Amino acid sequence: MSLTSRLDYYRRIFQAYLVPGHSQLTFWHESPQVNPRARVDTLGEYYMLFSAKAAYPGHYDSAGIPMLDYRGKIGLQYNPISIAQWGLGNYNMYCSGGDLTCRHKFLAASNWLCEHLEQNHFGLWVWNHHFDWEYRSTLKAPWCSGLGQGQGISLLLRAHRDTRNSMYLDAAQRAFVAFLKSTVQSGVTFTDGRGDIWFEEYIVSPPTHILNGFIWAAWGVYDYLLATGEEPARTLFVKATQTLLRNLNRYDFGFWSLYEQSDTRLKMLASPFYHRLHIVQLRIMHRLTGQEEFARYANLWENYTRSGAKRTRALCYKGAFKLCYY
Repeated sequence: MSLTSRLDYYRRIFQAYLVPGHSQLTFWHESPQVNPRARVDTLGEYYMLFSAKAAYPGHYDSAGIPMLDYRGKIGLQYNPISIAQWGLGNYNMYCSGGDLTCRHKFLAASNWLCEHLEQNHFGLWVWNHHFDWEYRSTLKAPWCSGLGQGQGISLLLRAHRDTRNSMYLDAAQRAFVAFLKSTVQSGVTFTDGRGDIWFEEYIVSPPTHILNGFIWAAWGVYDYLLATGEEPARTLFVKATQTLLRNLNRYDFGFWSLYEQSDTRLKMLASPFYHRLHIVQLRIMHRLTGQEEFARYANLWENYTRSGAKRTRALCYKGAFKLCYY
């Protein structure tokens, strides 16, 4: 990351945490919760509640679509992932309480996703982010995300289930093709040297296998399987489950979970928020697959949070990582 980019990054972080008002973090950092009403055998309510995201108190455009304030040079932006999560949260609230205002919002998000599905230079249909983003290197606009593809699909399939409008299913089918293509082909799937497949949240080289993004993307594949029964979706989800089972030990740092897999000397620990999110996601993976290993790691990582010494160690380590790499 260049000096100019690093300074802008710290400026945005300072503004997000310390300047009054609603920043992009207002949306992302809700408390992760399992949705107890979600079913695993049929397409219904989404697996996480997203209730705070459904009631996002930040910026909206004139059509009522949420926009995130990244401050600094980026400013107000549409983020396909946040729009999908906002829609899924409102879908849950509509299903649980019958609130027609929530139905209007989840369909507004679904319509936005249909209207903004774009073809990349390989002809794949993706949801692009139209702003640069600093990660390992700068992700230059437009860029797409496996996480965005998965959650967009999850929302559109629920819109189709609710309305029977084929527009939503057609868009979900076009978006799903990105999972069938490698990152080299401008898709979102990477196959490593052991044959494990990864759905990449940020498509960079070498890939970093962000854990939360991979799992959320996998749920989009699972939802597509529930909705269509198509064999490629079944194969992808089975392989993604096997990847997680074979690699969860690599995300266990002995006192905290890792956010990603990278080649940095210091490993990137999850923040407290993302550590809690990992626990919730693994509990849901246990429900979806019945694999006890997911529950075992969820319990292990939850026990880490109960230790004051381990929480302090994780925060200190995370701070050192930020100073060295961001």
